[in-house]
Amino acid sequence: MLTVAEALARVLEHARPLPIVDRPLETALGRRLADDVRADADQPPFDKALVDGYAVRTGDLAELPRRLAVGETIPAGRLPTRPLAPGEAAVIMTGAPLPPDADGVVMVEKTDRDGDAVVIHPQPIASGMNRLPRGQVYRDGDRLTPAGVDLTPVRLGLLAAAGEATVRVFDAPRVAVVPTGDELVDFRETPGPGQIRNSNAPMLAALAAGRGAEAWTSPILADEADALRDGFREALGRDVVLAIGGVSAGQRDLAPEVLRSLGVREVFHKVRIRPGKPLWFGVGPDRDGRPPALVFGLPGNPLSGLVNFLNFVAPALDVLQGRPSRGPAIAPALAASRLERRGDLEVFLPARIVEPSRPLAVEPLKSQGSADMAAVAEADGFLVLTAGDGAIEAGEIVGFLPLG
Repeated sequence: MLTVAEALARVLEHARPLPIVDRPLETALGRRLADDVRADADQPPFDKALVDGYAVRTGDLAELPRRLAVGETIPAGRLPTRPLAPGEAAVIMTGAPLPPDADGVVMVEKTDRDGDAVVIHPQPIASGMNRLPRGQVYRDGDRLTPAGVDLTPVRLGLLAAAGEATVRVFDAPRVAVVPTGDELVDFRETPGPGQIRNSNAPMLAALAAGRGAEAWTSPILADEADALRDGFREALGRDVVLAIGGVSAGQRDLAPEVLRSLGVREVFHKVRIRPGKPLWFGVGPDRDGRPPALVFGLPGNPLSGLVNFLNFVAPALDVLQGRPSRGPAIAPALAASRLERRGDLEVFLPARIVEPSRPLAVEPLKSQGSADMAAVAEADGFLVLTAGDGAIEAGEIVGFLPLG
């Protein structure tokens, strides 16, 4: 049986970046940029006023106070019509272009208007005051955003300012969430005797969407080979398949057998992890234009599916989107209380932060096992215990995997 690190390495061996596509800028939030983006013009494209006030030639203000004639008014979005005359100022708005020979702007608050003239109050005067020169932010041809970064709202704004209507990005992974089990009913329905609501699929679809994927959820599949085969066949058209349930050792756990019959090659089955030990992973048949589907057979217990997603599915989704192949972001933390550790499994316990300083101090929450999502809903993350025997005392180092 593989360790968590070994299983993750096997998953990442088979994860390949998705094709690069052109997307409209307004739909590219969170996508990974595939090419450098360069400026198509100087920014600003002219000497720009940074305040409302009066555009001046600072050489006219050697002695203050000084009375200047007021010429034209220059609003934002309009060019000045002429240079300033000696001893003249122009009314100017924030963002407007300065006249050709103006080299500064005096704030309106430091002036008094007097008919067709303005009186400049005593104040520090320097060439370039309240003026942003052309090309000061960036020059035509400068690299604005390098390839390999995620497109944040601020970066989208920067690219919009450069006139980028479309961007080349790694495509979004298409994830199929496939719930299976005779005991399941849709979460909108009232369960009958022996039935439970399908809570896994909404959770996993939301987790996938939170990692940049486009999630599709199939109808619930019965624990019958024909139903599973039809459902899995449709799901294999996506980039990632999350088959929920049917991967353990019961008589009705048919998912691995059915997946193999559809050409999915098994890579491993079972990992030294708790919860989530029955995890199954395989690789689908070759596809035109896209890498083979990554197929995860997740245990049906919600906590198991969540732990498997964070440890194995999320890193794979990162690689598909052109990001570095990193594992889960487990950070060192201090155990807030004594913990018992025994066995050869890496254990993930729902936990809360009790001391937010660095390093964090964390303690496990009371949980009723791998179906207890109420405990996880109150958790900040998972306290991680490495495999082995022996107690971990309060104040000793443990791992912590945040949920956020």
